[in-house]
Amino acid sequence: MVELGNVLARPVWQALRSGWAARAVRHGRAVRLDRAFGPFAALDPGADPADLAPLAQPGEALWLVEPQPLPPPPGFALVRHGQLLQLACDALAASPGPLPDGLPARVLGDADAAQMLALAALTRPGPFHAQTHRLSAFLGVADGGRLLAMAGERMQPPGHAEVSGVCTHPEAQGRGLAARLSWLIAARIVAAGKRPFLHVWPDNAGAVALYQRLGFAESGRPWLSLYTKL
Repeated sequence: MVELGNVLARPVWQALRSGWAARAVRHGRAVRLDRAFGPFAALDPGADPADLAPLAQPGEALWLVEPQPLPPPPGFALVRHGQLLQLACDALAASPGPLPDGLPARVLGDADAAQMLALAALTRPGPFHAQTHRLSAFLGVADGGRLLAMAGERMQPPGHAEVSGVCTHPEAQGRGLAARLSWLIAARIVAAGKRPFLHVWPDNAGAVALYQRLGFAESGRPWLSLYTKL
């Protein structure tokens, strides 16, 4: 039984017990997302942090999103602590309008995986692994066969879905692609009876302003901790 309350206080742990449960890998009271899909991990309340060690290979990173920063578990080195801005949407704004130049948004699939990985590597919207595109039906915009922008869903805690993987090729920025795709993903989440949420770095003023225009508001400030297995 998934514990409710403030579900978004521990979104990774909640997702691994619900929407990600079929892709969760567990050792003792530690759990992570299958590495093909991403690096996210969490500990059950009161768990021994040492349980995380068998879930990572040497040199591999684990990402934890928690209410407070955590010290490195045994056998890991801290790469980064950072406080995220978490935004949730209870009243989605009106559509920002059609995509420019008549470009259609379409569902991306396995045939687009290589371009999706390349776009994520170029723009760094967050961790994007070989199978991340299978976490949801990502939407993308392409022109002449080249992927220009994409967005999808990642974490799936109870009653919620995270807008994620939002990125635009540098040569296509300023055309409103990210805003339109983010709105489409959020609208899809709302239509499914769930609450959209997302994470951004607080100093990313442009992204924060974009999401606020779409109807998102602050819901928390969780800590992202990145550890590398020694």
